[in-house]
Amino acid sequence: MSHQNTDAAGADKEFLSTFARGLEVIRSFDTETPSMTLSAVAEKNHLSRASARRFLLTLQKLGYVSQNDKKFGLTAKVLELGYSYLATLDFSETITPVMEEVSYQLGESCSALVLDGVDIVYVARIPRRGLIPLNLQIGARLPAYATSGGRILMAALQGPELDGLIEKTNFEKLTAYTKGPDDLRTELQKVRSDGYAIVDQELELGMRALAVPVLDRRGTARFALNSSSHVSSVSMDRVVREYVPIMQRAARKLTDLLP
Repeated sequence: MSHQNTDAAGADKEFLSTFARGLEVIRSFDTETPSMTLSAVAEKNHLSRASARRFLLTLQKLGYVSQNDKKFGLTAKVLELGYSYLATLDFSETITPVMEEVSYQLGESCSALVLDGVDIVYVARIPRRGLIPLNLQIGARLPAYATSGGRILMAALQGPELDGLIEKTNFEKLTAYTKGPDDLRTELQKVRSDGYAIVDQELELGMRALAVPVLDRRGTARFALNSSSHVSSVSMDRVVREYVPIMQRAARKLTDLLP
């Protein structure tokens, strides 16, 4: 996590920089560094050893961090923070059954995604039987610009907000088909008029993904509903003709269920 937010908020007397730094320490544990020594935590978070030690011991007393030998790591209690968010959307009772129905009708995976900065984050997922090229679980992050769910949620943003997001995005040519910033802007206009987004082999070769927005009753896009399939199993024409109406019906059903 960047320290720019911390610095920008430095003059704000309502901003608790210590609390913000503590959250950064939690987020610094990732796939590359699932466990770290005190020195590594200090270095990664630009903290003194003394400050890093205080953060780690506080998190340890709260149950969010454990220590094994000289290395610290997150505990499963951290998941409670994420599940508190999921509980606000009431996935288990209302949203998951609709997603299961979509997955059954399409014979494909069905996922719910939210936008977080330049990434989309998986907040619910019904996998299809068989293999999907990417191993995606709840909490998995993917670059928004190259994903159908990301484009749906980017298309819902207002001008300056969208400009800022595109500016912060690190555009990589993930495959030969991946769109750059100029083509993306054109694509987002199409997404707005179509009401759905299809990403064809831009994230990974062989994978075609469709997403539609799920709006709340005020018309705000709360999350994206996404389904992925292999290019060999379904044609683009069939995705538009059959899959889009099924996904859009599910999205309307979810709008009625959302608070």
